[in-house]
Amino acid sequence: MTDPRFQSTQPFSDDPAISPEEAEAAAAANEADALAAAENLQAEVQALTAKVADLTDQALRAQAEAQNARRRADDDIAKIRKFAVEGFAESLLPVIDSLDSALKVDNASAEQLREGTEATLRQLLSALERQQVVEVNPPAGAKFDPGTQQAISVVPSEQEANTVVAVLQKGYTIADRVLRPALVTVAAAK
Repeated sequence: MTDPRFQSTQPFSDDPAISPEEAEAAAAANEADALAAAENLQAEVQALTAKVADLTDQALRAQAEAQNARRRADDDIAKIRKFAVEGFAESLLPVIDSLDSALKVDNASAEQLREGTEATLRQLLSALERQQVVEVNPPAGAKFDPGTQQAISVVPSEQEANTVVAVLQKGYTIADRVLRPALVTVAAAK
């Protein structure tokens, strides 16, 4: 048996078992097979070329969509930053109105001024609460919390060590994050 790569497509004409008509028919069959194989390969190349074009188009569309999504997200973030304080500012407007009204009163008594100031402070604290700003004002004797409080000094006291003796300045948190720690004095160890 010989290697088919080295076989001629033309049968040997001096082979007595094959007639010239058979040789011609075999050559025509070989040529038809080669032509069919070439057509199949050409069709396969065209199909693969079309698939590559389709996948390239899909990739370009996906890339464009990703860029559009990124641009929309950037625009949304810019709008959020720009208007983030809108709700907070809106909740402070009644406080401004109260202060304006208080300033229009010419001959207010000390008692009226105090009542108006207390009412305005309540409005302000309510506005802050709506924005999740919570006061940190630990009572005397409460355990010192370094997460929300800052010890200004340690003083001798009858209280248990590391407890709050006095609050010098209230602190505030916003959504469980310290905005400003409460300034406190702490009881010293005995």
